[in-house]
Parts: sequence; structure tokens; C-alpha cells
Amino acid sequence: MNTEELSKEQQILRLMRKTLGNVVRDVTPLGGRANPLTDSTIQDIKDCFGLISEREKELAEKLNFDQAKPYYADGTPPNTNVISFAKPSKE
Repeated sequence: MNTEELSKEQQILRLMRKTLGNVVRDVTPLGGRANPLTDSTIQDIKDCFGLISEREKELAEKLNFDQAKPYYADGTPPNTNVISFAKPSKE
């Protein structure tokens, strides 16, 4: 596979993931109503998301994409300050 074919496959996978997510969002019941999807359909959707994710990782490895977390350009992590909050009394 060349880079152009991989890019096309990545576009297809991205669109499939987005469309499947939109379908799930559209059929998700509100206010405690019964879910219109059967348990097996829900499991199949989860399996599809898993397969899409696995294939995206494989393609990223083939293209040597860096899977590391983002970092700051200067290499220094941000300073953190822990703040303690005191609960006000009810007077």
C-alpha cells in the first residue's frame, strides 16, 4: 500500500466512525425511555468501533505516526499549584 491508499483508507475509517457515532447519538433515548436497539446490535456497534480503532492504529504504525502524547515545544512541563478550598461555615 502506498501513502495515498493509506490516506484514503484513513478517510473512510474516520467517516465510518463519525457516521456510526452520529447514528448512536440519534437513536439514544432520552428521559429513561427504552432503547430501540437490541443488546446484540449495541454489541455489534461496540465491535465496529473497536475494529475501526485497531485498523487506525495499524495504519498509523505503517505511516510511522508518533503515538506519543503532546508536549510543550520548550520541553518544560507546566507548573502546577494545588489549591485547598475551605468550606464556609453556615453562620
